[in-house]
Amino acid sequence: MASNLLRLTLPPPSSLHFRSGKFLDAKFSKRFFPRERRSRFQRHCSKPSFIVSNSVEISTQSFESTVESVKSVASDKPILLDVSGMMCGGCVARVKSVLMSDDRVASAVVNMLTETAAVRLKPEVEAMADAAESLAKRLTESGFEAKRRVSGMGVAENVKKWKEMVSKKEELLVKSRNRVAFAWTLVALCCGSHTSHILHSVGIHIAHGGFWDLLHNSYVKGGLAVGALLGPGRELLFDGIKAFGKRSPNMNSLVGLGSMAAFAISLISLVNPELEWDASFFEEPVMLLGFVLLGRSLEERAKLRASSDMNELLSLISTQSRLVITSSDNNTAADSVLSSDSICINVPVDEIRVGDSLLVLPGETFPVDGNVLAGRSVVDESMLTGESLPVYKEEGCSVSAGTINWDGPLRIEASSTGSNSTISKIVKMVEDAQGNAAPVQRLADAIAGPFVYTIMSLSAVTFTFWYYVGSHIFPDVLLNEIAGPDGDPLALSLKLAVDVLVVSCPCALGLATPTAILIGTSLGAKRGYLIRGGDVLERLASVDCIALDKTGTLTEGRPIVSGVGSLIYEEQEVLKLAAAVEKTATHPIAKAIVNEAEALNLETPETRGQLTEPGFGTLAEIDGRLVAVGALEWVANRFHKKNDSSDVVKLESYLDHKLSSSSLTSRYSKTVVYVGREGEGIIGAIAISDCLRKDAEFTVARLQEKGIKTVLLSGDREGAVATVAKNVGIESESTNYSLSPDKKFEFISNLQSSGHRVAMVGDGINDAPSLAQADVGIALKIEAQENAASNAASVILVRNKLSHVVDALSLAQATMSKVYQNLAWAIAYNVISIPIAAGVLLPQYDFAMTPSLSGGLMALSSIFVVSNSLLLQLHKSETSANS
Repeated sequence: MASNLLRLTLPPPSSLHFRSGKFLDAKFSKRFFPRERRSRFQRHCSKPSFIVSNSVEISTQSFESTVESVKSVASDKPILLDVSGMMCGGCVARVKSVLMSDDRVASAVVNMLTETAAVRLKPEVEAMADAAESLAKRLTESGFEAKRRVSGMGVAENVKKWKEMVSKKEELLVKSRNRVAFAWTLVALCCGSHTSHILHSVGIHIAHGGFWDLLHNSYVKGGLAVGALLGPGRELLFDGIKAFGKRSPNMNSLVGLGSMAAFAISLISLVNPELEWDASFFEEPVMLLGFVLLGRSLEERAKLRASSDMNELLSLISTQSRLVITSSDNNTAADSVLSSDSICINVPVDEIRVGDSLLVLPGETFPVDGNVLAGRSVVDESMLTGESLPVYKEEGCSVSAGTINWDGPLRIEASSTGSNSTISKIVKMVEDAQGNAAPVQRLADAIAGPFVYTIMSLSAVTFTFWYYVGSHIFPDVLLNEIAGPDGDPLALSLKLAVDVLVVSCPCALGLATPTAILIGTSLGAKRGYLIRGGDVLERLASVDCIALDKTGTLTEGRPIVSGVGSLIYEEQEVLKLAAAVEKTATHPIAKAIVNEAEALNLETPETRGQLTEPGFGTLAEIDGRLVAVGALEWVANRFHKKNDSSDVVKLESYLDHKLSSSSLTSRYSKTVVYVGREGEGIIGAIAISDCLRKDAEFTVARLQEKGIKTVLLSGDREGAVATVAKNVGIESESTNYSLSPDKKFEFISNLQSSGHRVAMVGDGINDAPSLAQADVGIALKIEAQENAASNAASVILVRNKLSHVVDALSLAQATMSKVYQNLAWAIAYNVISIPIAAGVLLPQYDFAMTPSLSGGLMALSSIFVVSNSLLLQLHKSETSANS
């Protein structure tokens, strides 16, 4: 909405310029700016941004950088590529390297879990489609099959894509289980010879004869190893070899190299018995592949569970709808859902247009947002509001896509298309968020990039050291069973080198951040707080100061008129003029004035050239004279005629007396707006009361318990702001009143300059600059509508609950805690396990890993990271008990 109203350019140094429109001409502007006050007004108005009707265009330099950042949130549309074939952090680093090597690319984010790459091109690049195809081709040539995902796909196409991806993962999981079963059958046969030794050691002598002797045969073991390599391990080996050919080795390359090296030395030992090597080494590649494939299968299962919240969101989207076609001359009763000549047609949701009539039967999901035309029913809105009780719906009520009709049939009028429905936007935001990497991911990327080559080098160094130096310096190491029965230094060196290849785990590094981000953002969306990405999660988790707006944030945002005072006219005349001026404004106070006039059946006069100055007031021409509604000083400065201070005091005293005698409690915030008219100055005032949110006091108290500084920023008068601050528990020194949007912006900047990480919570267009300037902007979404606040914010509270600020903060902290735990584990695992695998404990403690043990540890490392991230799903809402 804001993008349609706000049009800003970069003019010469003058602070404010007007261009003539249909309703605002030179005469109007001269009267709007009295000559003797023109310079003062320009200085005053150079600070805030303006909203104007379509008839007026205004350009200003105010908040230049902030507005650009607000606009960039909505306009920045990166290219999205579907990339397959990524196995580990090294693959992610390779894909990013290929993308960033293109001169047209400004930045790229690669997500292994969702198999996507988001690419931002440089501003001068115009042919986005050509660039996308070129980048996809380069990735495919590098061994990662890629294709461009067309932006703006329909609902059905998006759902189909996700379902196909889930189906593909489930199919791969089934194949993986089959490979694991086959691999472990071979492991059992290959290691069966050891069974006889175990049974003999406990006094059982039954493992004798043909079958058991066959299992002891080295040629049989060699055949089982070949079966393991070309059977369940074939895809792994071929993928590793292919990655080597593309100069982008991955985890499969390390496992394949280790398996092939173990098999090769065993084969040489078998066909050249005069070398007297240990041929039982055939067991190692079989066991190694068994452990690796088992780990991969468990990892894939955990990753599939990690996307369960996203799949639950997608299940709320309906791809089909029932379009109702009724004759234009039909006079159907208002309460009739369908007329006798109506025709219902099943059509894809993507074909629905705003204004279409749809039929939704009991048990069905609403396919689009809309308004009820006929019928009565109750609707389950828990996915949007979190409330378990169904909501009664009848003619005139609004319904949201993704909610479920429970009781009776409803005919609705579509107010949005399928791709613009509330649930579709939620899914799109979550999908985009999972493509925005947290800055901490750069650490993992920096390590994962050269990881595979480093491990291969360490493996070569390990082999060289133990074969040429270690076995001579520490001859006792040849007595360890890893060196074989004859203490062969070649067998020892080779097994330790294979250990280094296999035990290392770039997968854990690659999965550490994206798994936690995937679960955190999906869980947040499921609970009603949309977080725009991993970078936002990281910033939110470190916030130590939260600035809160008053109207619509700490208060309900549904103010009512509680009193009208007039100096000259009847009170209804003042209300009538104010309602006419505020009719096109979107601020909650404006709506309250208009609603009061409508409730009293007042006929509002026609207006011309409405102009709104966010944070100050609204101006319009009525019957040839300008009328202003807003803050006292702003209204007074609009006109030549000045009122005596006693007139203002009289109005305030009258309204205070009226409010004190009313039934309004201390939980109400009381605001006064003034009405002025050209040639008369201030003619009256209107008292507005807005109830505090039920969770306002709890939210502030909980934030303060967490050690977070809470600050109240408001453009309202001192008395109203102080009352709210006192009721919610914010100290007077942290209370700021009569702030224009630019002053709020400046206050946020000062907090950041003093070292604070600041989050701003707001709901209106006057909060947009501050939301964009803050480290994290949090917007409350009022009545499921889009506005400048939600466009500028990096966190959106869909259910319009202030207490969700606490929940979002808690979730961000829990998510980043998991990220740091995962990274710490992945780094510590490799730092500790690789030296042990290289034999560092062998001389003193006579301990060395076998390749199969190394493979098992490597698999467990990845499983630990994914499982640890899955624990986020157990994270509880801090405010559920309060709710």
